[in-house]
Amino acid sequence: MYHAKELGHNNFQFYNPTMNVRTSERFVLENSLRRALKQNEFVLFYHPIFDLATQSLIGCEALLRWQELGRGLLLPSEFLPLIEASGLNVPINHWVLQEACRQIKVWQSQGLNTVPVAVNLSAAQFKRRDFLSSVTETLTNSGLDPHYLDLDLTESIVMGDAETAIGILRSLKEIGISISVDDFGTGYSSLSHLRRFPIDTLKINQSFVRDLTTDVDDAAITAAIISMAKSLRLRVVAEDVETKEQLDFLRGQGCDSVQGFYYYPALPAEEFARILV
Repeated sequence: MYHAKELGHNNFQFYNPTMNVRTSERFVLENSLRRALKQNEFVLFYHPIFDLATQSLIGCEALLRWQELGRGLLLPSEFLPLIEASGLNVPINHWVLQEACRQIKVWQSQGLNTVPVAVNLSAAQFKRRDFLSSVTETLTNSGLDPHYLDLDLTESIVMGDAETAIGILRSLKEIGISISVDDFGTGYSSLSHLRRFPIDTLKINQSFVRDLTTDVDDAAITAAIISMAKSLRLRVVAEDVETKEQLDFLRGQGCDSVQGFYYYPALPAEEFARILV
């Protein structure tokens, strides 16, 4: 039944022995994820965001890693699809939110010049009825000023039910939380909808940034996104900038800020603290 569902609606599949193997493997992996959440095997890395005009650190993005027993540090590409399939994305994403807020407060208690942290939201997390209350409760429990929190959503999340999304985003903004639309350019936002959303930042997807110095179409799309964001009075962050040529192009187009290997990779908390000066 589950195999048939994975292949879409209105079809049937005959049993074959490989289904048992896949089911067993998935069961083991799901149990591993549940154990990881209970035994604190997940860790956060922080990817710095730099202002292009001043070259100063202005923020960071919290990124999930899995320090699995016996396998070492796993990157998101190795386990995020399983998190989505297992239904564990809501509790794990909530842990990410809690941990990011907690870590910012730790750095503040150490007297470091902290910057806002961006936390990615999943569709399932955003659509929960208790989403707003869980965010406010997390801020209250951590004691973090809401202005240090930036919530990142993809276009598909906010466009799925635009009217509901607008109401939720306005409530978040009233608290003092910043809102970013992540992976912009890969979804289906229309300008008429985008201008209604109470957002602060557009993040240009890495697929456009990667080849913008060699692909005229990617360069044109990137320039158009930056120009559009400026006309809507939004900040722009270009993701995964790796070369000086990419940086020079983005600066020439008026991009506000960047993140990527050109400056730093994502860093564990103790290493990130060293650049909070």
